[in-house]
Amino acid sequence: MFEVGFTEIILILGIALVVLGPEKLPRVAAEIGRWLGRARAMARQLKIQLDEETLKTEQPWMQQRRTWQPSSPSADTPAAAPDPASEPGPAAEPTATPDDPAQEPPT
Repeated sequence: MFEVGFTEIILILGIALVVLGPEKLPRVAAEIGRWLGRARAMARQLKIQLDEETLKTEQPWMQQRRTWQPSSPSADTPAAAPDPASEPGPAAEPTATPDDPAQEPPT
């Protein structure tokens, strides 16, 4: 977006030296430094406050997510009988039928 390179900084300092003079330039530079320090401190404090507020608003959601359990069937509603075909279990062994001559009957 907006970048200031080394040559631009030298040019700005040269213009400031000509405009302000060598007596005022150090005092103005110190004042600018103080203002920049205050601005950075305020930005840091704002960031900390925003992070704290974000955590405060996220905490109830996080606790609600952790404690949520799927609803269990109520005592008033009868439970449906489980379907034995849908339950996983041991596979049934194939049995021979008398109609099938390729398979021998179990002895």
